[in-house]
Order: sequence, then C-alpha cells, then structure tokens
Amino acid sequence: MKFRFAERADCPLILNLIKKLAEYERLENEVSATEELLAEWIFDKRAVEVMFAVVDGKEVGQAIFFPNFSTFQGRSGLYLEDLFVLPEYRGRGIGKAMLRELARIAVERGYGRVEWICLDWNKPSIDFYKSIGAKPLDEWTVFRLSGDDLASFASTKR
Repeated sequence: MKFRFAERADCPLILNLIKKLAEYERLENEVSATEELLAEWIFDKRAVEVMFAVVDGKEVGQAIFFPNFSTFQGRSGLYLEDLFVLPEYRGRGIGKAMLRELARIAVERGYGRVEWICLDWNKPSIDFYKSIGAKPLDEWTVFRLSGDDLASFASTKR
C-alpha cells in the first residue's frame, strides 16, 4: 500500500468517494459538492488536503483533512473530516494505516492532536477508533449552523 496526495485531475474520484461515504452514512441527500467546488476549495484556496490509500495502483481509501487550532495547546491540530475505505477493501488494515499516516503527518508538522467526529450509530468505527487509543469526548456536543439557518442568522442585525 502507498499513499499519495490528490491532484486537480482527481476531483471526479474525490467526489465519487465522497458520494460512496455518504451512501454508507445514509446521508446521500446531504451531498451538494461538485467537482468544480472541490477544485476551488482543495486546489485554489488550499483549504483542505486529500490523501489516497493506493493498493495495486487503485485508490481504495480517501482521507480529507485540514488544520484546526487548539487555543489551550497554542498550536494547530489535524482535523480529519472524512476517512473512507471502499467496502471490498475493509478489514485489511487500510483505515488503520491511513490514520497512522495522518498521525505521522501531524507529528511531522508539529501539530498537537488529531481529531474527528463519528456518527454515534457507527459501532464498528467507534470500536476501531478505541482500539488504536482514540478517546471519545462524550462531554462535548457538536453544533452546526448551515444552509438557510446560517444565511438567516448572518443577515440579522444585532
């Protein structure tokens, strides 16, 4: 297995893997990404990075990540937005290898942590994350402001 960072020509592949992840997570109707948007945010604005796991010349896994910042640590961390391995390649250690590579990248860059969220029904992933030493932050609640609610709140006066 090898790892490689995405190139602009990979936008169709990135979007395809995003859609496969959404299908797995039962969130297909949430995907509004397009190849053009991905190209803009990944390659023009450089807001995120995409790394592939490659087996026998085929991209079989994808990690999408970006730096965040810990005010308590006073330094950046690596936030993993998505980690996805094609179903037919699961159980071969690819996800674990990808997380290890992301940890290596975080350490190399001087980041203080790697963090991500996981759907609470996804027991196989939760068990896997715990097995590598990741700790669930049960005392934290994720909030999201998006879509019409985001636009409405942004446009209201004090």
